[in-house]
Amino acid sequence: MAAPMLRLGFPGRRWALTWLDGGSRHRSGSQTGPTSNWARRQSSVAQPSLHTAQKPRKGEHKWAAVVGLEIHAQISSNSKLFSGAQVCFAAPPNSLVSYFDASLPGTLPVLNRRCVEAAVMTGLALNCHINKKSLFDRKHYFYSDLPAGYQITQQRLPIAANGHLTYCIYLGKKPSQVTTKTVRIKQIQLEQDSGKSLHDDLRSQTLIDLNRAGIGLLEVVLEPDLCCGEEAALAVRELQLILQALGTSQANMAEGQLRVDANISVHHPGEPLGVRTEVKNLNSLRFLAKAIDYEIQRQITELENGGEILNETRSFDYKLGCTMPMRDKEGKQDYRFMPEPNLPPLVLYDDTSLPRGADSQQVINIDQLRDMLPELPSATRERLVQQYGMLPEHSFALLNEVGLLEFFQNVIKETRTEPKKVTNWVLNTFLCYLKQQNLAVSESPVTPSALAELLNLLDRKAISSSAAKQVMDVKKRNPKAINKLIGLVRKASHSRADPALIKKILERKLSL
Repeated sequence: MAAPMLRLGFPGRRWALTWLDGGSRHRSGSQTGPTSNWARRQSSVAQPSLHTAQKPRKGEHKWAAVVGLEIHAQISSNSKLFSGAQVCFAAPPNSLVSYFDASLPGTLPVLNRRCVEAAVMTGLALNCHINKKSLFDRKHYFYSDLPAGYQITQQRLPIAANGHLTYCIYLGKKPSQVTTKTVRIKQIQLEQDSGKSLHDDLRSQTLIDLNRAGIGLLEVVLEPDLCCGEEAALAVRELQLILQALGTSQANMAEGQLRVDANISVHHPGEPLGVRTEVKNLNSLRFLAKAIDYEIQRQITELENGGEILNETRSFDYKLGCTMPMRDKEGKQDYRFMPEPNLPPLVLYDDTSLPRGADSQQVINIDQLRDMLPELPSATRERLVQQYGMLPEHSFALLNEVGLLEFFQNVIKETRTEPKKVTNWVLNTFLCYLKQQNLAVSESPVTPSALAELLNLLDRKAISSSAAKQVMDVKKRNPKAINKLIGLVRKASHSRADPALIKKILERKLSL
């Protein structure tokens, strides 16, 4: 079994040091770990936080881990990248396939304007340089779910390049101990997705579904500035939030709308980089972190035992918690990149270069798209802290749970309770209730109006704090009855009876 490792992370440094010493852990200062609920929600992975380590002792081996990511995000569009075929998740197999998607002779690609706009907006949000001229290429490889035998992508001159993504990482016991880190973005390119192979082991056959073939993808290539699984998961989570805020991708990993390939190597500091391996198609943040950390440990153990690392592609077996060899890694020469002959260069404009009298439906204006950018997650967190006086970690928690920020803002609109108290109720009582019931925010039977009414009753002391919490106690009552119970509380509190008597009766009912 691979020995555990310690990581030393510094903002602005490219690598963090990893020390191996017979499986034992050494660190200076107190142990840091995921001791707060906020930290667990922020990382979204079951991984320990970064540790501060002391200098390696004599006999210890010092390693640096280098991690780069290739992230494929499905563009939110009604049709595919180069055809008019519809995009719909879980449609019947091969029901959404055009002649071009099936690569029938004589069919030609027609570029989807929406996909281009999504790529430009994503590039702008990630501080990239938008290339006014970009090119399409053919990348050849032969899989049964790729009918043409090649994928149309952007290898030579992508639509965006040289950006950066800023994310936050939790370093200590206190939620407020957060540091900001930055990973460089090499490029963002447009490319088409392949189909899907369905393996039937009982009949020893493979079935092909081409519904996904030709769907538009954004490939975001991150430079190897990361050092461990936790950093990778946090960076991808921040990118996921940005894509969702922009509306350029739903980025739902459960539906395959966001997939990550991780390139990993280890080496001794001051020496050339080691041989890298690629772990393909990681479809959850938790698996991404686990796969990277396992692969780092595997490579260190292999080298310490006198072995060598192969330049290969591997997959992650989430049941076993380890990576497995898939195939030798293809080099660029194996893909036989060539210019796409059926697509001219993609030309974009800005306010200074826009031709006079140009049809807005025929050109794409970069400056116009920049003006359309919505508030990004980092700005939203800052606004929440300033507007409601909440702690920074609470702003992270509100954004990290899908739909929770909108729920919180709707509660704020309908209650007179101070924002800090609303924040506490939403992040603790309400979110705990959802976790116990295994519900998403959108599935909650408790509406923002119902929670706001409960807080209003509590604010004017119509009910006690313990009674209000009992309303949300799913252990004592059917979750679907909570809204009805809040209505009962509201009706009783509006009656003309003695308030003290009403309060006593309500608390008796709530305790049943």
